[in-house]
Amino acid sequence: MLQRISQLVVVGVIAGLLVAALALPAVGGLGITARNVASGFLDMPSNLETPPPPQRSTIYDSEGGVIAEIFDQNRELVDIDDISPLMVDAILAIEDASFYEHGGLDVSGTLRAAMRTMGGNTEGASSITQQYVKNVQIEAATSQEELDHAREESIARKIRELRYAVALEQRMSKDDILEGYLNIAYFSDGAYGVESAAQHFFQVPASDLELHQAATIAGLVRYPYLYNPRFFPEQTIERRNVVLDRMVVTEAITEAEAEEAKTEDMDLDLDTPPNGCVPSDQPFFCDYVVQEIEQDESFGPNETERARWLRTAGLEIHTTLDPQTQEAGQAAVDKWVPRENESRKVAAEVVIQPGTGQILGMVQSRNYGPDESKLGETSINFATDADRGGSSGFQAGSTFKAITLAAALDEGLPFSTSFNSPTSVSVSGQRSCNGGTLATWSPSNSGETKSNTTHNMVSGTKASSNTYFAQLQKQTGICDVMEMAETLGLQRADGSKFTENENSLANSSFTLGSDEVSPLRVSNAYATFASGGMYCEPQAITQIEDRQSGTTIDIEPECSRAIDEDVADGVAYLLSQTFNGGTASSLGIGRPTAGKTGTTDGFAAAWFAGFTPQMASAVFVGDPRGPQQHPLRNVTIGDRHFGAVFGATIPGPIWQETMRGAHEGVEVEQLPSAPGRFGSTSGPRAPADSEDEDASPASDNGGVPNVVGQPEGDAVSALEAAGYSVNVSQTRVRSGESEGTVAAVNPDPGTRLPEGATVNVFLSSGGGTASGADQGDDWFPAGPAHLPPGRDEG
Repeated sequence: MLQRISQLVVVGVIAGLLVAALALPAVGGLGITARNVASGFLDMPSNLETPPPPQRSTIYDSEGGVIAEIFDQNRELVDIDDISPLMVDAILAIEDASFYEHGGLDVSGTLRAAMRTMGGNTEGASSITQQYVKNVQIEAATSQEELDHAREESIARKIRELRYAVALEQRMSKDDILEGYLNIAYFSDGAYGVESAAQHFFQVPASDLELHQAATIAGLVRYPYLYNPRFFPEQTIERRNVVLDRMVVTEAITEAEAEEAKTEDMDLDLDTPPNGCVPSDQPFFCDYVVQEIEQDESFGPNETERARWLRTAGLEIHTTLDPQTQEAGQAAVDKWVPRENESRKVAAEVVIQPGTGQILGMVQSRNYGPDESKLGETSINFATDADRGGSSGFQAGSTFKAITLAAALDEGLPFSTSFNSPTSVSVSGQRSCNGGTLATWSPSNSGETKSNTTHNMVSGTKASSNTYFAQLQKQTGICDVMEMAETLGLQRADGSKFTENENSLANSSFTLGSDEVSPLRVSNAYATFASGGMYCEPQAITQIEDRQSGTTIDIEPECSRAIDEDVADGVAYLLSQTFNGGTASSLGIGRPTAGKTGTTDGFAAAWFAGFTPQMASAVFVGDPRGPQQHPLRNVTIGDRHFGAVFGATIPGPIWQETMRGAHEGVEVEQLPSAPGRFGSTSGPRAPADSEDEDASPASDNGGVPNVVGQPEGDAVSALEAAGYSVNVSQTRVRSGESEGTVAAVNPDPGTRLPEGATVNVFLSSGGGTASGADQGDDWFPAGPAHLPPGRDEG
């Protein structure tokens, strides 16, 4: 104890001499100034916190693969035992040769500096401990004022650093101080800490640095900008050689070893780890994870603090992203909507695990970047809501009919709930959630039903009949349907609730998906159906390890029952029927599935949402410049031309290919059977004045006749004779069939459809190499080329 006190007194006296020498060179004032400063020195605060310096944070997928690294400073901490002894010798030789002998202050160096200053030559003298103190204070600064205080060129700062240095020497070992210094020091060209410097300049760990490499890095610390090897190689080599000579003086190496090292070229092998989401292979999911941290108040008091924590705390962020699902989804959206397509259309998709809410995949057909004017580049994540880096959303079309089904079943309506569903109907008397009466609404179908068609929930869902769902919404209550949507986690992508938004409350067509939402929300609502009614908050992060504080945050799924299991299972059953002669007939993936197409008014956007017991996914395709102004009509996307894009045209195949790839190796599970409480699942009874349903040719096992290649008149006659309505598209498509003959039909030949269902006929413009039916997934016509205003294909 007496030794420590005497050391403090001696250092205090030296501090006084230093101040006197540097501040009052005139010998006359030396004694008084030294005495005063030495006395005050012992009373200065000395407790300096030494937290770990800023380091890189890493985002991992569910299998431990690196998604991205995010940092303010490129730094990786290492133990002193993992640093080459040559590196230690080099830094000691050039910066503080007596480090292991002094108590925080290089006495001879300080006195030498003081004497030279008295002679008119200013010279600094900082031990490694003092340099470490300065760097700690700089890194701990949280404001510009604190930063300026830590960097100020003043005697006061020197004295503060000296006092802290002496105190550190009393409570930290020399090895710990040296380790801290080598990890915090800036080594030029964006490399912080010796490990990052070794990796950056030579692509080797600090433990493997050779003599000439160690001397090069050690020489950078004093003037990292002047000796930057990238820009000033000659000065860097000169500095390296100075370090080698100093190592000879300190007897760390022999003169012969130094001379041999001087003959080595620097052999720079520059490597900088990618920083942020831009260079990531999963950039939009990466951005979503960043947004989740920066927007969540549980991670810090304000967004600035949370952003700092993310970029400096050396976090290991473990996420839900499944590489197999992500890869399958990205390949699918890139295939159907190429990133740099001249039409500037975009596809976005989210895959969610039912029962946990975990996001397994999040993709879109864009490169991630800040230049929105550059073709194929955006920083907007169209897969999610605006508060998570997304857009204000897109109308979801008939994917919302599933919400109406859930609301109706929740109120006890049976599957047999039937309505005459003609081409158009007038719906009046609907009462909004604000108590007002909505204006009369006159929705229309796309022509898929006869004027006397009667639908129940089963056939109405298969046919995606707008007029059926308009009447079902009225009977259920539009406010109840909106509240069901919110129960399932749906909201407008701008963050507002349907039941509080003026536009939503004034709109009669909620069941047709007239509100703007995100794929994330739609996918998660469908995941609730797949999970038997358990709603889970969308989850991207499972665990955060904070290496700076040594703490771990485990994030569990947030789930609760939203709707009765029977209601969820009933919706799942109804949506599964769309793959059995309905609008999703050609989109199966070889295992039980349920889903719904969606095409908005005027072809502004197209959707497909569906699920298996293990995964739910929603796909959106549209134009971010303005869907209404740039519709999916008469558009060329990549090398494919489309007269009109429906839910089954592009979103459906994207969903199909994603789910096929994502389910490879995944056990097949069955969807629940239809709950008995909702009654019969049979189709509706035909009106008394209609033809005998059993005699309808549409019930034949052959399904839709194959009329490809036939003249228009013959094809129409054959289809009508089979019991189907026919819609001939006004837009012709390229095909190997003769011009004017049938190029393709949708649904495909052989598809079983209910009586009166519409078969869409596409005539050939010639110029192709094969018929549409022979081109598989590379050509997929679906639906009529034109719908009257206000109609929705579903």
